[in-house]
Amino acid sequence: MKNLILSTMLLGLLFANSGFAADDSFAGVEASLKKAMQSSLRTEKEIKRDRNRMPIETLKFFGLQSDMKVIELLPGGGWYTKLLAPVLAEKGELSVAMGTGRVSKTLVGKPGMGFINFINDNANIRKEKGDRFYSLDKFDLGEKNIDMIFTFRNYHNFGFEGRQLMNQAAFKALKSGGIYAVVDHTRRHMQKLDNENGRRVDPVLAIKEIQDAGFVLLDYTDLHYRVDDELRYEVGRKSVAGNTDRFTLKFKKP
Repeated sequence: MKNLILSTMLLGLLFANSGFAADDSFAGVEASLKKAMQSSLRTEKEIKRDRNRMPIETLKFFGLQSDMKVIELLPGGGWYTKLLAPVLAEKGELSVAMGTGRVSKTLVGKPGMGFINFINDNANIRKEKGDRFYSLDKFDLGEKNIDMIFTFRNYHNFGFEGRQLMNQAAFKALKSGGIYAVVDHTRRHMQKLDNENGRRVDPVLAIKEIQDAGFVLLDYTDLHYRVDDELRYEVGRKSVAGNTDRFTLKFKKP
């Protein structure tokens, strides 16, 4: 309860001062990102999401650098993978883990994607009969010196135990001082699960769960705050699709 109260207080303070200072060290990363955003690998649909997802601003907030060792969890169709891989290709390292099937089929062998590592995490992602959320087995990412781990809009896919196991695996894989970057669709605080909010997560609950895994909440940004998302409807509904309010949380491994 103490952690939850502290998290709530800190979250309020960060709302009031959620900007980030200019960082000249990001200039090279930004140039690489802008180039990657023009890649022919990206579909028209993916490009249209740039305005809403704001990848340059988001990755600057998290502190991405070109020489980092990075893991992207649950890369889906590779929207962020296509941007991260070119940035890290020369000096850094990008690995993808958990649910990598679509990326392995569509990106392997494509220009600029040859440096992606695929981690066999053995998570055994599955949805048990009758369950609304996915489950995991306890798993290990096989790393202990990672600089940054991303999970973009995936936290909501799992029940409590699955989220717990993912947070624990991320904590173990990161080095001391490493960053755990979490973005997901916002659910109203303490709102009970219903048919309209299953793909949303209470950010205060997420903070508590991730802190319980050993992380420290480092920062928060309102980059993806959307005042016109009333947090009433499922994220796929036309009234909010592509414009959902999302929390963007930056954690550090002590």
